[in-house]
Amino acid sequence: MICLSSSDMHLLWAEKYRPKSLDDIVNQEDIVVRLKKFVEEKNVPHMLFTGPPGTGKTTAALAFAHDLYGESYQQYILEMNASDERGIDDIRTKVKEFARARVVGSVPFKLIILDEADNMTSDAQQALRRMMENFTATSRFILIANYGSKIIEPIQSRAALFRFVPLSKELVVQRLKWIASKEKVEYDERALEVIYEICEGDMRRAINLLQSSSAIGKVTVDAVYKVMGLAHPKEIREMVENALEGKFDVARERLRKLMIEYGLSGVDIIKQVHREIFSPEIQLSEEQRVLIADYTGEILYRMVEGADDEIQMSSFLAWLVLLGRRTSQE
Repeated sequence: MICLSSSDMHLLWAEKYRPKSLDDIVNQEDIVVRLKKFVEEKNVPHMLFTGPPGTGKTTAALAFAHDLYGESYQQYILEMNASDERGIDDIRTKVKEFARARVVGSVPFKLIILDEADNMTSDAQQALRRMMENFTATSRFILIANYGSKIIEPIQSRAALFRFVPLSKELVVQRLKWIASKEKVEYDERALEVIYEICEGDMRRAINLLQSSSAIGKVTVDAVYKVMGLAHPKEIREMVENALEGKFDVARERLRKLMIEYGLSGVDIIKQVHREIFSPEIQLSEEQRVLIADYTGEILYRMVEGADDEIQMSSFLAWLVLLGRRTSQE
């Protein structure tokens, strides 16, 4: 869970440092080239932006609008979050009213940006399909979705598809360093790498985590894990290693410390275990990694279905002890 101090909450850094123009967008070169071509020709199709969260889909849509209309671009766009306004009535009223009005200027149409469009109901998407046909003369639609497969086929066939990819580690760390220098934040290099590893290419989440960690003081590895409500990977690895060595009581004591002192749930811990078994820092054979990965999935399923966290995690550690004994005998 990310908590911000009152001073930090005045302005989220992810919004403050959001690119304002297509020239500022990185790691999506092919997409930027195509969008710039549309801006140059003033000939824009309906568009569908898909990809994981935090990869720049909404930013690209707003930057495109800025480059297309200029500084006063906001009066030419309607931005809606389709996860909040997802019903057919919202589409028939707000979108229809905005779409039917004509514009005067060098660009003869307006932009309607529907964020999280994959959360729209099927009926709303059908209504939207008809509007995309009927109001082509006055409006263009940009649909933004994490999962393009949840957009109905008739809409997909009417829109140009843009697939966004997660940002690379180098670009994320470079951007975090730049923001830290602007905000005069002290940091450890390794802490920024840990932020990337946790956020997995989600730039928005990475910036918010940097801001949250800076509220404590210097951004360190421990501060990052503390803000995220996660245990240090070293403690997770030691717990697993203790169990594999047959030290069940020691491993279980570490487990109780994580659950009681850190306030972590069994789901949090098992997810971290799954991540750590593939870390090069833990000594496991390929067969052990496969078996543990398989069993972590089983334990996670039980807990999500309502089983007791501590009992299931103790069962997991007991299973690791038996696995360790079997491996040593072989």
